[in-house]
Amino acid sequence: MTSDSAISYDFVAPQRIVFGWGRRREVGPLAKTLGRRALVICGSRTLARQGVLDEIIAALAAEGIEILGSEMLAREPEVGDVDAVAARFRRQGIEPGDFLLGLGGGAAIDLAKAVAAMATNDQSLTVKDYLEGVGGGPEIIRPPLPVLAMPTTAGTGCEATKNAVISSYDPPFKKSLRDERLVPRIALVDPELTLSVPPSITAASGMDAITQLFETYITRRPQPITQALAIEGLRLAFPAIAEAVENGSSRPPREKMSHAALLSGMALANSGLGFAHGVAPALGVHCRVPHGAACALMLPAALRVNCEVRQAELARLARALLGRERFQTPGEAVDGLIAEVENLCERVGVPRRLCEVGVTAEMIPAIAKSSHGSSMSKNPRDVPQDELIQILEGLL
Repeated sequence: MTSDSAISYDFVAPQRIVFGWGRRREVGPLAKTLGRRALVICGSRTLARQGVLDEIIAALAAEGIEILGSEMLAREPEVGDVDAVAARFRRQGIEPGDFLLGLGGGAAIDLAKAVAAMATNDQSLTVKDYLEGVGGGPEIIRPPLPVLAMPTTAGTGCEATKNAVISSYDPPFKKSLRDERLVPRIALVDPELTLSVPPSITAASGMDAITQLFETYITRRPQPITQALAIEGLRLAFPAIAEAVENGSSRPPREKMSHAALLSGMALANSGLGFAHGVAPALGVHCRVPHGAACALMLPAALRVNCEVRQAELARLARALLGRERFQTPGEAVDGLIAEVENLCERVGVPRRLCEVGVTAEMIPAIAKSSHGSSMSKNPRDVPQDELIQILEGLL
């Protein structure tokens, strides 16, 4: 956004953000402000085994909240998952004062958000009909149920976004259920919950957050608030992710990564993303590449794709993250930034080539065709199909 641009924007965010080490212990009183009956969706089997899920359910019960059920999902949500959980929920009779609690990574929280919408909107009984670019059918008319989001990974920032990403493998698509009323009513972010996350997931989810911060900073429709959030998130995450991966029990990097992920969620909810997040869903549905790993793999390419049209913005980030004195020209600063991103990917051990995640040359045309969705439309410049195919072939 140039200094002489007219400033006009909307900004959506959770009504309440509660952030801090150990603050999950406040979940009972916070949940009570949302209602009196809760459906709990958990995406972390580790935390369930460690008793954290039971502690949270007990905290709700201590406030007189009735538990309508506890659902477990340890993978990215599919159409059938949303439809089945929503159907079970509706059979219990939706009442005023019902809400959902999503505990886990992006998968569990996205499932909670999607079920919250489907519970009150039954014009169609399948979420597929409501997905952008797929359904073309009914809209979300009635307000979704409130959601309390408790992330256990530092990555997607979905505790602060207005969409839920839902997958299908036959036919292959990965699309969003999107509505501003899907933003969780309360985001309860306790970085201590991320201590159980293994290094590989810490790396992939953390690089997802970093990718989101980069892409929201240079998006086609930047906003003053989202750019401020993005640069602050990058200042936190860029030096912290390697330590979080290499020393997962250390509190400071876990706190910084959780905060950065939260900021990335608010930024993307209001400004959109770009190239890397355009390709990542296609890699997910065609090759089952986990979302964070796909984003990490595509980030250096995304920066190169946009380096000419966003040279000033990327040079500004380079100087903020790496030091002003290192670079003489904007071009040199951008080259230095991309090199540092590649070094960071190498250090934390995320995939660097498409062949490492099972992509073959024969898959490239289908992946490219599936990449032109909402995120790609927000990229700073158009990427024609033939250019996208060439980029992907170069990453094999």
